[in-house]
Amino acid sequence: MKLTILGGGGFRVPLVYGALLADHAEGRVSAVTLYDTDADRLTAVARVLAEQAENVPDAPAVDATTDLDEALRGADFVFSAIRVGGLEGRAADERVALDLGVLGQETVGAGGIAYGLRTVPVAVDLARRIARLAPDAWVINFTNPAGLVTEAMSRHLGDRVIGICDSPVGLGRRIARVLGADPDRARIDYVGLNHLGWVRGLRVDGRDELPRLLADPALLGSFEEGRLFGADWLRSLGAVPNEYLHYYYFNREAVRAYQEAEQTRGAFLREQQEGFYARMKDPAAPALATWDRTRAEREATYMSENREVAGVGERDGSDLESGGYEQVALALMRAVARDERTTLILNVPNRTTLPVLDAEAVIEVPCLVDANGARPLAVDPLPYHAVGLVTAVKAVERAVLEASESGSRATAVKAFALHPLVDSVTVAERLVDGYVEAHPALARLNRP
Repeated sequence: MKLTILGGGGFRVPLVYGALLADHAEGRVSAVTLYDTDADRLTAVARVLAEQAENVPDAPAVDATTDLDEALRGADFVFSAIRVGGLEGRAADERVALDLGVLGQETVGAGGIAYGLRTVPVAVDLARRIARLAPDAWVINFTNPAGLVTEAMSRHLGDRVIGICDSPVGLGRRIARVLGADPDRARIDYVGLNHLGWVRGLRVDGRDELPRLLADPALLGSFEEGRLFGADWLRSLGAVPNEYLHYYYFNREAVRAYQEAEQTRGAFLREQQEGFYARMKDPAAPALATWDRTRAEREATYMSENREVAGVGERDGSDLESGGYEQVALALMRAVARDERTTLILNVPNRTTLPVLDAEAVIEVPCLVDANGARPLAVDPLPYHAVGLVTAVKAVERAVLEASESGSRATAVKAFALHPLVDSVTVAERLVDGYVEAHPALARLNRP
């Protein structure tokens, strides 16, 4: 099978290739094509992959190209992991928002809307091109904001595009370990949108173990989300939220911490990755070791401002393990290509899963996956506190899609103004002005 990775010069691509190297089963991926608009980044990542493949006799062949059509032809799977505007764009998204007193995180609030407005037109163009050049390919979307971008692409690819995120999986695995359960055997009751979901149950051998966790302050204080949100708040909710909900539940504190930080997350990653790619221009630099060191620093500093707000200090070693988005992607490919039925938490069209949303709305829930693709499993209705957030944010996503298609400034203002973390229409108008100035591509928002 051929796998094409769009954004193949991206920093996290070696994680995907590492997962492929461990797969030796029949029908596995045997060829990987890396596509990127930046030839230097492609060369750097290809060097890391070459070192990873040493002493692996059946390692998938790797080629790299800056020709998109060439990359797509003959693909069985396409991973979309692009970053429109690069980390420079992310840093600008954060700063424009923070200067106006609102959150600028890349997927949540004003920053996420700005990123979506930049990314959706590019993702739609990719979807159309995939439909033309690789109509039988399955598309796995990593591109953020993942739920929004998946929904935009699904309008052209239907059910053949599936969004993935490692946050829900990582959360479920951490909860299972705290409860002394095997994460691979636990069934996670998770529901919401991407970066806006809740674990409402964790069943082991048919028994829901989450009430035991919520009743035990010591257990709640033993993992990252328990410390981040606090035992009292989790007991009040009767659920464990995705870490990104910290931006909603503790918004004022989070904004202040980000405003007071020496640099934003995007600025930090921009400097870090510029350093990595610069070192990779030295032929003598050890590619894999350099990448490993950079990745460890990246993971250790993840959401550091939020942990500062909660007073929980540095990340524990047990918290550094993510859900492994590369492992989710590999499991998804296996299920589809080999008809190995499994259950995964994915971003897929709602159908009839959540009655408060329409059938086309992309949601993040456990799905049954096999050769026919991914189908959402039935879940209990959302509690009212979740209904409010989910429907409000979905309305924002729909406004982003509409503004991206129409070029309407008024609709872009509406997207910002409707978001729960933007507290004024006036601020929404200033955000649009700021982002249009920061990103020339958004000058297209010039219609009424």
